[in-house]
Amino acid sequence: MNIKARVISLIKEVENGKYSNIALNEYFKDNALSKKERGFITELFYGVIRNKIFLDYEIEKRTTSVKKDWLKNMLRISMYQMSFMNSDDKGVIWEATELSKKKFGVPVGKFVNGVLRSYQREWKDDVKDLKESGKAHIYLSYPQWFYEKLIGEYGVEEGELFLKSLKKIPYISFRVNTLKYTTDEFEKLLQEKKIDIIKKVDTVYYVDSGILLYSDEFKSGKIIVQDGSSYLSARNLAPKSGESVLDTCSAPGGKTAVLGELMKNEGELLALDIYPHKLKLIEENCKKCGITIVQPVKMDARKLNQQGKKFDKILVDAPCSGYGVLRKKPEAIYNKDSENVEELAKLQFEILESASQILKESGELVYSTCTILTEENGKNIKKFLEKYPEFTTTDLYIPENVNGTFDEVGGFTVDYKEEILDGFYIVKLKKRGKEC
Repeated sequence: MNIKARVISLIKEVENGKYSNIALNEYFKDNALSKKERGFITELFYGVIRNKIFLDYEIEKRTTSVKKDWLKNMLRISMYQMSFMNSDDKGVIWEATELSKKKFGVPVGKFVNGVLRSYQREWKDDVKDLKESGKAHIYLSYPQWFYEKLIGEYGVEEGELFLKSLKKIPYISFRVNTLKYTTDEFEKLLQEKKIDIIKKVDTVYYVDSGILLYSDEFKSGKIIVQDGSSYLSARNLAPKSGESVLDTCSAPGGKTAVLGELMKNEGELLALDIYPHKLKLIEENCKKCGITIVQPVKMDARKLNQQGKKFDKILVDAPCSGYGVLRKKPEAIYNKDSENVEELAKLQFEILESASQILKESGELVYSTCTILTEENGKNIKKFLEKYPEFTTTDLYIPENVNGTFDEVGGFTVDYKEEILDGFYIVKLKKRGKEC
């Protein structure tokens, strides 16, 4: 099958509801492809999804209606190549024309040829017009409400840098489980598989291939899929062996596994979630990693203060809008709206507030989210510190090769300055002891 036809079928799966990362990983698992072919498919697939608003605007400008999904996706793919991949325009137009002729006949092939030639001549002027007419959200391919929200929070220059950064190519990352494996062993495995390291953050490796998802090392829990930002949120809690630790919103258990590993599988580690099926997932993932101290507990984290037990350290990785992970899930932006951000910020504060009340004197709490909106991050923490003066922020561990920005309350956002890691927010709070 032609590579573009393969990409068209993958895009259709996403439009039918499948997550993009799952669709792509399943496809690579079932099809033997060269590294070059995998890279090309990945770029086209994610590129079209990321830029769908702009591409569809350009298609609609030149056609009255394209009813066939296959045809629309062929136009999207071809336009993406011409604008974002420095491809040979003539070759792109010729291939799209021939494939369309073969599938639908000569008249359709001529139609595709005409649309793409028009696009070739005019798209740069279209971009200029969009910018000058206050419609940059179309060129940047975001819903208008999201564009305006980011610009409102960060200003035009910084907001657009944020928006552009969320369109960058994502890399899969594996964390080495040091209870079962060593980084030296993992790096040797990468050499044997001819897999390149893109970036390393402590024991988290960003690599240029996802084939390790089907390796014995992955199946046995020696390595797990985890982003460096997610790892750092748990790493900053820095639990010790023998401590009593709580992970308030645990599923699917990646951060819980980091906590258990840092505790050397010694102590008390409670992992909460409100859904029973997610508790089972946490238990299975931690068991695979060789962590036996985890106690999954079904509980609404907002009601933590209603039980009597207190903890040395608490991780609050709160439910959030998820706008920091759009590189890996670009289709998510088309299914969201502005209405739930305020509700999420309220929920996050309630969980943080409840968790803080069961933290021991001199205990520490890490609050984190995988979003970049200040309403869910720094503003929540500022509000919390004003209400609870017995808490103060404390220093974070941020490796030198992780880029981002500290806010006025001491929280750190992995933002547009970071090329590889997911967008994330992390802040560490300490509860004053009685002597203070």
